[in-house]
Amino acid sequence: MRKGSIKSTQINMEVKREISHIIHDELKDPRVHPMTSVLDCEATTDLKQCKVFVSVLSDEEDIKRTMEGLKKAAPFIRKRLAETVNLRNTPELKFIHDDRISYGVYMSHLIEKVTEEDQKKHADEGGEEREDD
Repeated sequence: MRKGSIKSTQINMEVKREISHIIHDELKDPRVHPMTSVLDCEATTDLKQCKVFVSVLSDEEDIKRTMEGLKKAAPFIRKRLAETVNLRNTPELKFIHDDRISYGVYMSHLIEKVTEEDQKKHADEGGEEREDD
């Protein structure tokens, strides 16, 4: 199986979907924050290892606790994955924090702030020109 092939993409999508389901519905670890999202999975071509990219919408301490909880729960998640997904090998899971969602929210707030300031600036300039007329 080549990296980037249709089969590889399908396996990654299925693994992502199942891991997300396991984390939200079956994992009872209190360290794992409820706002944890599985963004992507990248299984190696031999299906021995899989990087699982997760995002946590919370503060740094919750992120640290969640990543610790996921690391400790990796054997359980792998076992449940083996039971639900029919793969030749069930990959070892490595959870990696990915802050794409929080970065996107941050950038959206910055764009909104700049847009509001720009509209206010244009409104103030428009008001000054009318006074000169």
